[in-house]
Formats: sequence, C-alpha cells, structure tokens
Amino acid sequence: MSFGRHTGVTCILSFIVGVVFLSGPVRASDPASRGSFLQDNISIHGFFRQRISFNMENPIETARDDRYDISMLRSTLYVEANARFNRLGITAITRFDWEYMTRYLRRLDRMTSRHLRGEYDSYDIRELYADMYLFKDRLFLRIGKQQVVWGKTDFFRGLDIIHGFDYRWRSFLEPENELVRKPLILINAELQVPELDGSLQVVVRPGLDRKQDIGNTYDAFGGRWANQPNKGVNSLDSLRYNLEHFEGDRDDWTYGIRWSGRIAGIEYSLNYLRTFNNDPVVNPAAAIGGDPLHEGPENDFAEFIYPHVDIVGFTINYYISRFDIIVRGEFSYTWDQPYNFGRKFRDGTLPGFAGIVEKDTVRSMVAFDRNVDWVKPVLGACRPGFLNIQIFDTWIQEFEKRDEIVAAAGYGARLHRHNTILTAILSWNYRFDTINPTLAWGLDLRNGGGFVIPSVDFVWGDHWRFRIEYDWFYHNDGKKTGEVEHNARTFNFFDNNDQLYFRLTYQF
Repeated sequence: MSFGRHTGVTCILSFIVGVVFLSGPVRASDPASRGSFLQDNISIHGFFRQRISFNMENPIETARDDRYDISMLRSTLYVEANARFNRLGITAITRFDWEYMTRYLRRLDRMTSRHLRGEYDSYDIRELYADMYLFKDRLFLRIGKQQVVWGKTDFFRGLDIIHGFDYRWRSFLEPENELVRKPLILINAELQVPELDGSLQVVVRPGLDRKQDIGNTYDAFGGRWANQPNKGVNSLDSLRYNLEHFEGDRDDWTYGIRWSGRIAGIEYSLNYLRTFNNDPVVNPAAAIGGDPLHEGPENDFAEFIYPHVDIVGFTINYYISRFDIIVRGEFSYTWDQPYNFGRKFRDGTLPGFAGIVEKDTVRSMVAFDRNVDWVKPVLGACRPGFLNIQIFDTWIQEFEKRDEIVAAAGYGARLHRHNTILTAILSWNYRFDTINPTLAWGLDLRNGGGFVIPSVDFVWGDHWRFRIEYDWFYHNDGKKTGEVEHNARTFNFFDNNDQLYFRLTYQF
C-alpha cells in the first residue's frame, strides 16, 4: 500500500480535529470520567471472514482437470473505528486480505507472468473521513476517503458510478457492494432544504487519489476471474493502465451535484456528474494501424484509459398501495461514451483495437419490489418473502452497424443499439429469520445467456454468519484459445467457471 496520495486528506482531517477541539474541547479530568468518555464516544467493530470456493467446471486454459479444485481460500479482517465529539465524527476503516495459494492458483501463477498473490493480498485504509454538522444541522459535511452511493440497483449499475469497483478477486458476485466499491478522497456536502422537502448534495473529488482507485478493475492478469480464454495470460505485459492520459487524468478534479426530494408521494432525484468512464477502453497505437484518442500510448501497441464523461440523470421511487408494490427507476444520459470498435481488425485477431468511437448513451433501469405471500404456503416460509425484478437497458444513440462497436475489446461480438438485461431476486425466511434463502437470476434478453445464483444465509446469535452459494452461468459458449470469433460477450466470459462458494463470518 502507498500512503503518498493520502497525505493531503490526512492533513485536512488533522486540521479539522484541531479546530474543533480548540474551539470547544471535551474534558475528562479524572480516570473514571476518562473511561466513560472513551466508552461513550469511541467504538470499534468489524468482522473476520473466511471464504472458500470450488471450481464446479473445468476451466479450459490449464492442462489439468481443475473441476472441484479450490479456486479461492481467502481470509479478511475488517475493522471500523468511530469517534464522536459533539458535532464532529471521525471514521477509519481498514481491511486486511490474505490469500492461500491453492494448487489451482499455483498452476495459474506458473502460467502467467504476474505474481497472483500480489494481486489478491492487500492491506488498505479503506476509508478515513471526518463528519461535521453545521448551521443547526442543516448542513452535513464529510471530508476524506469515503464512499458515496447514488442509485440502488443490483448487479448492473445505472447512476452508482461515482466510484469504480474492484472485480479482480470475485468479479461481480459479492453481494455487498461496499466491499468491492473503491473509496475516493472526496468533499461531500449535503444541505437540507425542508422548505422544499428536499436536499442538495455536492460531491467534489480534488484529484488526490491513487491510480488503482480510479474506475473498474478487472482480472486482466490471468487469475481465476480472467475472461475465458485468458486465465494464465497477463494482458498487462502489453496493455498498461494510463491514468495520466489527456482525456482521463487522475489528477483532474471531478464532481457531481444531486437534488433529492419528494413530491406527491414520489421520491425523486436529479443528478449531474462529471467522472471517469467506469470501464477502461483500449487506446491503440498508430503503429499497429489503430486510431488513438487524442494521444497514443508510449509502448507503440495499446493501453487502458478511463476517459472523462458527463452524465445527467434522474431517479424515481413510488409506492402503489393498491397493488402493494414499489416502482423504482433510474435514467441517465451520457455524452460521448467511449467504445472500442473494429470487430475484424487485424483479420479478427485484435477485435476492438482499431480505436475508440464516442456515442451519446442512454441507460435506464426499471424495478419492481413487492412482498409476496405465496412463499408461506409454497415454500413453508415463516413470513412473506421479497421479490425484486429489474430491467436494465443501454441505448446507444446514432448507432450504425458500420461503426463495428465491440462488446469488449479482444472479443469480436458486435454491440447492439439496445442491450437489455433482466434480473430477478427472491428472498424468504425460516426459523425467525435465522435461515434466509435467496434466488437470483439474470438473462441477457438481446443475446441470450445469463446466471442463476441460489444461496442460503444462516444466522447464529449476534456474532456468527454463514453463507453457502452456487454461481451457475448458463448458455455461454465462450471464446477458445486462439479462436477468431464474433459471438462472445458478457456471460460468455464466464464459460466453464461455475463456482460453489462458502463464507463464514465472525462479527465483533
């Protein structure tokens, strides 16, 4: 871990603490009062978690049959400390991750030039921020490394794009987004406006973050979640991340503004955001016949970049009492969304490496949430279950087939004008909510393929939690090694990668 980029926020937090204590110190003169002071104002909690997953199919990249091998044996210690002093709060969150190099990982490690343990092991100060309430609590101010969530979608995100996500160690499957979301150093201010039944939030990122904190990060180094057929292949040998590119420099300030309110029983928000494109795109060099965006890579081949984008959007949330259903929606418009193009570039051996084309893009999500009584007679549940259905659509403006936009660089499948995914999540409970099954399902309506994820969470007392989960990807004939193909897209990347997953947690 590098602490260099955190120096600025640490100084800011130190200054805030000093000002607050000088203006109104809290005194604890005797030992008894000191003990009470610490007990009342400082809290520490967290969890220790052990994860283990098994390959339920045989990945094609290795020479051996890897079915039923342990693909992940991962230990995590998560600690959160909170201190509250009058109108000031300080929060620090740290996390330690250790990976045991299983036989399967050692095989991949020998195949790739990347040191896999270095990708999976980590120690990080996840969050470090100060909270302040000013002007009779009408203004809330949070400064420091933090997470800001805009949007409430699952699996695929509409407006929750202030932060990137770290998908290296378990792709998109981890149920708690806050554990894979990348915190950023932000100035986050929210002003309550009760006269208008709403609030105004302004978020500013002053460009103090590390390179690895920007955008989504995927397994591009040949680990267990590399897209088929790239396990054991380190793409970063030839494709480095460039976070100083003119179109996406990490030192550039980014920002957003959000108005949230309620009118006629409808909860809504209006949003504007300037941020980095969450997913990296490949910026090719002219040396290979590509058309670089503004400036080419230094290695005369290609690089990953995160160009800046501007986004406007709105959300709605409305409860229809007659049908006992909540209707939610998220809608956004992105100017100059970058896409890679060139499905047959270099005779199809480097699809998407022809260059970057920018297209305005509309993203929409409509969701329906409802309590369902039928789980009691049908499944024997102890109370009504909960059903969530979401439809995600990406609509590319001024779309032309001749643009040859690819679904992902390195794969030859064409991206369509509309790309739509349907998901459904059903959860129910047994034994006073101590046994909690969930069934998640997803389907690519335009291209076929999807996933089914059944899971059960067990609760023992205040401290112990256990989860068992099966990750099944279906109808997904993925790309083969050396193949020139034109069909592999999102769910095809997970071909031969079904997983059986166990998670044991002790909370303290």
